[in-house]
Amino acid sequence: MRSRRSCLAVPGSNPRFLEKAQGLPADEVFLDLEDSVAPLAKEEARRNVVAALREGDWSGRTRVVRVNDLGTRWTYRDVIEVVEGAGEFLDCLMLPKVEDASQVAWLDVLLTQIEKANGLPVGRIGIEAQIESARGLVNVDAIGGASPRLETLVFGPADFMASINMRTMVVGEQPAGYTEGDAYHYILMRILMAARTHGLQAIDGPYLAIRDLDGYRRVAARSAALGFDGKWVLHPTQVEAANEVFSPSQEDYDRAELILDAYEYYTTVERRGAVMLGDEMIDEASRKMALVVVAKGRAAGLARTESFTPPSA
Repeated sequence: MRSRRSCLAVPGSNPRFLEKAQGLPADEVFLDLEDSVAPLAKEEARRNVVAALREGDWSGRTRVVRVNDLGTRWTYRDVIEVVEGAGEFLDCLMLPKVEDASQVAWLDVLLTQIEKANGLPVGRIGIEAQIESARGLVNVDAIGGASPRLETLVFGPADFMASINMRTMVVGEQPAGYTEGDAYHYILMRILMAARTHGLQAIDGPYLAIRDLDGYRRVAARSAALGFDGKWVLHPTQVEAANEVFSPSQEDYDRAELILDAYEYYTTVERRGAVMLGDEMIDEASRKMALVVVAKGRAAGLARTESFTPPSA
């Protein structure tokens, strides 16, 4: 899977931001045609996005365009113009405000038609589905299995909070009066379970208080601890924080690599299934957990600092 620790939102209506984003170390950059673009600027933003994809240097980044939601009049033209204009330079389309599986299926069919008509490899362009309402969350299991193009499920907190009448105006923070536990825990876990059931990544949404970097880290750490793969960033200062929070520590990465090497040795050379590595017993479940940490560490560019030495005879 693609690394998506940091997913940078860039307004498609702002050429200066589109240029600046190319120099930032975000894993994913999504060029936005939806909420950050005024209605009268939608058509110009499409042209800006196509030009940025074709002419920009997005090396090493996942390139995504967020189209408008299906409740608007802009969605189909967003998809057609972006894919026909720059489909070969595009990795995924993000569909916001997804509420049922048929909406993802619609986008899959339209993408297939455009790919066939323009000689693009059918099925190469992926889909990211944003869950932003109570109905979307209730249907998230079906949404997660709606298309083989799906790569991620993304939590959209602001619209979601509005859809359930949550009593807070600070996106991502706990509502006033909610003093026990975490008001977002069920929502995040529901999305995460659906994502993992269908082999998808789970991405947390934005933290709008962009000057509160400590707050960003705290909220990001919450979803990272559950198992989310990354989080949106709205400002360059948040990129480094996201990359750090959603990467394993060097200690955890080294330990995971040692577990894989040790388990391989003991199960193949000594033909034992459960063994001790230092003070910890490791078995097949340990190997599976280590694989997750190693995959994230390697994607983050970590290099191991310890090596496994088999016991002497």
